[in-house]
Amino acid sequence: MSRIAGIAVTTAFAIGWLLTGVGTAAADPVIDSGKLFAFATSADGSYVEDVKVEDDRNLTIDVHSTAMNVTVPVMVYRPKDTSAPRPTLYLLNGAGGGVDAATWKKQTNIYDFLADKNANVVTPVGGAWSYYTDWKQADPKLGLNKWKTFLTEELPPIVDAGLGTNRTSGIAGISSSGTSVFNLAESKPGFYKAVASYSGCAQTADPVGQEFVRLTVETGGGGNTLNMYGPPNDPMWAANDPVIHADKLRNTALYISTGNGLPGVHEQFGAPHALPGALVAYQMAVGGTIEAAVNYCTNNMANRLNQLGIPATYNFRNTGTHSWGYWEDDFKNSWPVIARGLGI
Repeated sequence: MSRIAGIAVTTAFAIGWLLTGVGTAAADPVIDSGKLFAFATSADGSYVEDVKVEDDRNLTIDVHSTAMNVTVPVMVYRPKDTSAPRPTLYLLNGAGGGVDAATWKKQTNIYDFLADKNANVVTPVGGAWSYYTDWKQADPKLGLNKWKTFLTEELPPIVDAGLGTNRTSGIAGISSSGTSVFNLAESKPGFYKAVASYSGCAQTADPVGQEFVRLTVETGGGGNTLNMYGPPNDPMWAANDPVIHADKLRNTALYISTGNGLPGVHEQFGAPHALPGALVAYQMAVGGTIEAAVNYCTNNMANRLNQLGIPATYNFRNTGTHSWGYWEDDFKNSWPVIARGLGI
């Protein structure tokens, strides 16, 4: 079958689904057939290589990115009720890109929290240490990174067509991805109706922000920031600085949270999210130091948004390290803001 003919079949299938109400909470046309993904593409020719259905709510789509010439697994969690088109929350993992154990699914219970929510939750697996941005050039260690292109131009049309969404999107992320969500939203103003950043340093162009990026990309990932944004005086650093371009977040539902580095409920011995045994001291020392720096960045973003008259919901916690227990709490606390932006 030709691709044009396939698009016609897919469109007819989608229209039939919407008109007949086949898509109910008990019968999801995406899970039951997968036909909507068969000919879903982006403008640059990115496409779906495979669809793996795990259960009645979870599937993984393998999306081939034309910009990076790689195939990216994308995890999808379906809404409770699929009888109507639903919005999409793009939920990003941290610096490891979800290829490690530091993922929302493995470290939190937020999917239980989302069980009665009516949004598609979409998480790419990949992009470790990349900041989910477009790099100047390929890196010997981290490869070719064009994640801004992937997340704003390639993946959304495939998700919208394949999941039958209502084309309303939001985005949320932790740590380095808490920087990325601002950068991605500012690169395409108005596309993401809600943005939630949990413990993300929102600045990149000044020495503090640049050092934060270097620690992540170079110390953590073994990459070279010269391949990312160039030397410190390269205009790309400022072009991708969320604080500088905060005006582009206007009319976006914003939730911004951070701790201050001091030990809190999730550093208590035996707490579900505390590292075991003596490792909790590492969580307090290293996680506390990182979060104290994040607190500084976040206050700068808050000050800039206030100067611009752009409202946001802030959660400046009086304790908290750079760790999963707080991010799980923050995600749940941010849901009313996200839901408002998504129109649910």
